[in-house]
Amino acid sequence: MRVRAFVVVLGVFCLSGSAGALRLPGAPHCSVFPGSNPWNRRVDQLPVAANSGTLLRTIGLETGLHADFGSGTWDGGPIGIPFDVVTRTTPRSAVSFEYSDESDHVGYPIPRRVHIEHGSDHHALLVDRDACRLYELGGLTRSGGRWRAWAGATWSLRSNHVRPATWTSADAAGLPIFPGLARWDEVRRGVIDHALRFTAARTRRAFIYPARHYASNSNDPSLPPMGLRVRLKAGFDVRPFPRQARIVLVALKRYGMLLADNGSNWYVSGAPSPGWSNDQLHTLGRVKGSDFDVVDASSFRPR
Repeated sequence: MRVRAFVVVLGVFCLSGSAGALRLPGAPHCSVFPGSNPWNRRVDQLPVAANSGTLLRTIGLETGLHADFGSGTWDGGPIGIPFDVVTRTTPRSAVSFEYSDESDHVGYPIPRRVHIEHGSDHHALLVDRDACRLYELGGLTRSGGRWRAWAGATWSLRSNHVRPATWTSADAAGLPIFPGLARWDEVRRGVIDHALRFTAARTRRAFIYPARHYASNSNDPSLPPMGLRVRLKAGFDVRPFPRQARIVLVALKRYGMLLADNGSNWYVSGAPSPGWSNDQLHTLGRVKGSDFDVVDASSFRPR
């Protein structure tokens, strides 16, 4: 990952319906949301959605997975979405927003050397290890000594609270980005015990829990809504894959991944790190859209 220090996540690997208390690098007292949070709930026993085949065809049955993260650089910058761990002493900054009415107007703990995603989205993810709070900014830039972004959002990492319906975040789906990243510290310990984040080129003007926002003008029912949950089929043999890819694939069987933004089909998100083997991650391209099922995760919605 792009953060300078790499700390092994101390967590409990759990084989029940939800993950244990996940621990953050550099923030041992914080979990990445409760074990009951949708990001941390296993989906390998959930039913297949009735329209699974239709939605998968739209995303691409013959299109392979792509790890949108890795080591080194591509096109002049690190590969993936970085994050910073901050503290209560990190100065808070005001940020002006393009989508001001859907953004959280709070002081954002932006460190002096904040890591901003390379490329057009310019995400900045900030984890306050003292308050166990997540701050995320999309399109973050600084000009004339002032910070600007298209949107900003914050969550307590100890709560399952979601954003108001129809509100965006730093992600098009109104979801937090950080809990859906594949991280090297997790792979180093041997397990990813949460869902991952992925993108699709064409989406519907709709969202399903826990997503809160859409980014489309199309009502075509064959297109996937934001928040769609997919999982790798139980019978898919992960044994021929190298270790790093295999750990990702096991997570996709158990926890699946959530559709969070418009982008290239089947691009899976992660944090950059020199620990990643790009050669191992490239083998994920052998996994096609036809190897997935869309799951009915409606049981996760609060009653």
